Amino acid sequence: MSSRRIAMPTARTPIPWRKKAVVAALAATLLAGPGIAQATPQTTQTHASASRDQVTAAATITWTLERAANPTQDQLTAYDLITRAMNAAVARYNNLSDLGKTLTVRYDPGVPTADGNINGTIRFGNRGYMTERTALHEIAHTIGVGTSSGWSRLAGSGTWTGAQATALVRQFDGSSAKISTGGGHFWPYGLNYDNEFSNTAADRHVQIVASMVRDGL
Repeated sequence: MSSRRIAMPTARTPIPWRKKAVVAALAATLLAGPGIAQATPQTTQTHASASRDQVTAAATITWTLERAANPTQDQLTAYDLITRAMNAAVARYNNLSDLGKTLTVRYDPGVPTADGNINGTIRFGNRGYMTERTALHEIAHTIGVGTSSGWSRLAGSGTWTGAQATALVRQFDGSSAKISTGGGHFWPYGLNYDNEFSNTAADRHVQIVASMVRDGL
């Protein structure tokens, strides 16, 4: 996938303070709308209401939560947790990558943890896995981590062999760093367990997945 171009700053005519106030008020009104996973700085999480089924982020990954017609209290609680997790994860992916995917998300109590399929389906079962860390991890599976022919070709040896993701992990961790693979997962920055999660690790996870796609994932 092509990399984004970064616009260079240009000189601008100062905006009178009254016009600035109007612009700020309009922006606040737009961003306050429910159901939007905004691509905001990673120190701020967006918690949208689970009352909206369709959630569209600022870039190219979108997702839909399948809901029961007459949900139980158990389902309502799950829907809220899933919505919070997916909003945060999708916003992070869209803020840090140009990846595109249309996702369908389900609450399935029969799933022991959570899973993601390259067809774009993500299922959450256990309450303890309805988190941003899990959502990021499962989105990676829908994009091809552990599920695509490119993964088999580039990760089958136990070490990722793609040049771009390898260069990126060395930028993060030093010239001898590598991305290990196995069981359809990668590390470091695969977010395979809760103790791997931090804002830095989550950002790097997204950047590495995007680099894997450029490598041919």
